[in-house]
Formats: sequence, C-alpha cells, structure tokens
Amino acid sequence: MSVENSHKQDFEHILKLIQDARDRTYSKANSELVLLYFNVGEIVSQKVHAGTWGDNTVQQLADYIQSKAPNLSGFNRRGLYRMKQFYELYTADSAVFKLWAETVSPVATQINNDKQAIVSPTATQLQNTDNQYSSFITSVLLQIAWANHLEIFSAVKQPEQILFYLLMNIKEKWNKLEIRRQIKTASFERTILSNKLISSAKSTLPENLFRDPYMFEFLDLPDGHSEKDLEKAIIRNLQKFILEVGKGFTYMGNQYRLQVGNKDYYTDLLFYHRDLQCLVLFELKIGDFEPEFLGKLNFYLEALDRDVKRPHEQASFGVLLCKGKDNEVVEYAMARNTSPSIIADYETKLIDKKVLAKKLHQLAQALDKSEDT
Repeated sequence: MSVENSHKQDFEHILKLIQDARDRTYSKANSELVLLYFNVGEIVSQKVHAGTWGDNTVQQLADYIQSKAPNLSGFNRRGLYRMKQFYELYTADSAVFKLWAETVSPVATQINNDKQAIVSPTATQLQNTDNQYSSFITSVLLQIAWANHLEIFSAVKQPEQILFYLLMNIKEKWNKLEIRRQIKTASFERTILSNKLISSAKSTLPENLFRDPYMFEFLDLPDGHSEKDLEKAIIRNLQKFILEVGKGFTYMGNQYRLQVGNKDYYTDLLFYHRDLQCLVLFELKIGDFEPEFLGKLNFYLEALDRDVKRPHEQASFGVLLCKGKDNEVVEYAMARNTSPSIIADYETKLIDKKVLAKKLHQLAQALDKSEDT
C-alpha cells in the first residue's frame, strides 16, 4: 500500500511516537530489573558478611523463590551470588564508584539535583542514600542491560577498565555481543593508548573517540592483501567497521570523487561524524607509515573543506590507517601539520592484551621522559 505524500509526514511522526514509547518502556523495565538485582545482591551480601547466612541459606533462598514463583528465572543459587557480586562491585566504598565520583559525577549530580535521575518508582528508595552515590546508580548502573553488566564484571577486573566499559556502553548503546567484542579486542587499552598519543600532540579532540590500533579481525583478510582488498572487505563488513570506529559515524561512500583543477581524485572511505559535525576521511595503507602519506591526506582534507563541507560544519578530519608505524617518525611528520588528523595502526588479527599493556607502558615512559627533558 502506497502512502500519499500529504500523509507521509504525519504517519512518520506517529511511528516515531510508537518507537520512542517502546524504547522508554524497555528502558524502564531494564532499570527496574537491574535495580532489583542490585537490592537483592545488597541483602545477600550483608547477610553473608554478617555471618547470619551461609552457602546453605543462599541455596534455601533459591529453593524458596523457585517454590513460590516457579516461572521466575535468574534467582537460582548462581544467580543470587551474581547479584551479590554485582552489588559488592559498586558499593559506595568501591573503587569504581570513587573513580566515577572523581571524574564524572559533577554532571550526574546536577541531573540528580534536578530530580531527573530517578527513573522508576522503585528507585525512590535511593533518595535516602548519599546524593552522589544515588546519582551513580541511576545515571550509570540502571542505564545498562543486565546481560551487559554480566559481560563486564565477568571479564574485567580493574576499576578504570570497568568504568570505561560502563560509560562507553551507555554512549555507544552496545548490545551483549558488541560489548563482548569490545572487551575481547582490548578496546580500553587501545583507546587509552590513542588518547596518550593524541594528548601528547596537544590535540583538542574529545577523549575516547579514536583508537590505536584499530582491530579488523572480522575482515578475514589473507596475508599479502592489497589496499583494494582491504577497502572491499571493509565495505562488505561496514556495520562491523562502524562498530569498531564508533557509532557516531555515518557512511558517505568509498572512492569519493574530488575534482581539483582539471583532474579527478578519489578518496578511500568517507564518513560524517554526528558528534564532531564534520566529514571524516579514512585513508588506507597496507604498509608502514611514510611521511609523504600525510601530504596526500592533507590535500584531500583541503579539497573536502573547500568543495564538500557545509558552512555550519567543522573542518574535515583525517584518519590515516597504516599496517604499522614508527612513533618517532609520526611525531616528526605531525609536528608542523595543521590539519586535524591522526595516524593509527590497524590489525587484522587479535592482539594479546599483554602486548597492548606493554606498549601502553612503554609509551607512558617515553612521554614522561620527554616531559623531563
């Protein structure tokens, strides 16, 4: 059935109302469930630590719930201990909460002061807790699906890493499989490594936006692949590529044509970033970084700014993806570079997290040494 143009706008508006209401209903149901697990975990934790409950009592509780509510899932012995673990990880004395309070809380506290952070009737009990702590629960913990919480606290142990995945989950709206991949591919280590490189260049880029290296294990590329093979593989796996680089990216095309003078030039992958409000160009190289690559990238960025960028948009940004790079060569090449851009490695196979951690440690030492000299 075709829709007349005169009615299409109204129809789309109603459809959006339905979709928004459905999303709010799902979000509220998830918040209620997570808060329930948090509260149950608190009771179990306090009883166990007080010595009034032992393992047998927890099993008896699971059996009692099963007998009274046989259709209720998740409240077996294992599930109850997971709720206990969940509560204990995020208590008011926890390292994760303290880290959040030092880095994020001013904004969330303001939300709580405006009384917009309490997302459900059940959550009103949090008003009796510390204002900052209740803000952490409502603005962070209750915004993430229980399945994603399980992925995080089952696989990640360091407070900095846990908080990173919590906040990025909220920002990027990852599902369970997506956050599992982010943890598996060491998204935290790669993002922090990239931020250190960016900050060392005194960039004004927002944090946690770009990574180094990027992980393209999903491309399934053979050894000895060409740049054209790499580009085609990315286009075939565009959804996974955007998940890796960030959901703020909107794909505009590959081999995007730019005309300068009487000659045509073709870029590799062109995107638009909604948050940065600018064009983002990815140029692909299958070898190590060479300084001349930067000249070509800057040429494309200038052409985009002059002929494609709209007046309200920010300057175009470039990402030069190379199979490897010497950081000292990159530092020299970027020293007088005025175009907003970064140079990042990419990997087609998973890297051991220990290798990334060692690389991050070495970079930190090099940056500290340069600051001392």
